[in-house]
Amino acid sequence: MTIISGLYVPGSKYDTTLPYTYMAKEFIIEGEEDITNHYFADTICGLIDYLDEHSISPESVEIFGVYRNREIMLDKKYCTDDSGNWLKRPDICHSLEQHYKETMELQYKGHLEHHDCAFTDREREGIGPF
Repeated sequence: MTIISGLYVPGSKYDTTLPYTYMAKEFIIEGEEDITNHYFADTICGLIDYLDEHSISPESVEIFGVYRNREIMLDKKYCTDDSGNWLKRPDICHSLEQHYKETMELQYKGHLEHHDCAFTDREREGIGPF
């Protein structure tokens, strides 16, 4: 790896209207001081794929878009099917795109099923738990 390639940051990371990354917070023990695991991915589809591959159910996590100065929770109903299972691409793209068109809620921006996705310059691998 060269110094230049090691410093590459996807262009979409400079768009402050898009989440810098996505985070899932899994509640291990709830109480006065919750014990949680955290999982991350640069795309929501990458995070959902990672959670699904590691058998982490939608019921056990909260999903956030992480911006430079705040975290905004996403409603998981737009990330799951009618049976409560995680959606896969392109279904999750369609769900988030439709919800954004209807509400213009910033945390759902950039997920496009039929056009250029705002996140195509990002890696989809997930990491965690932390």
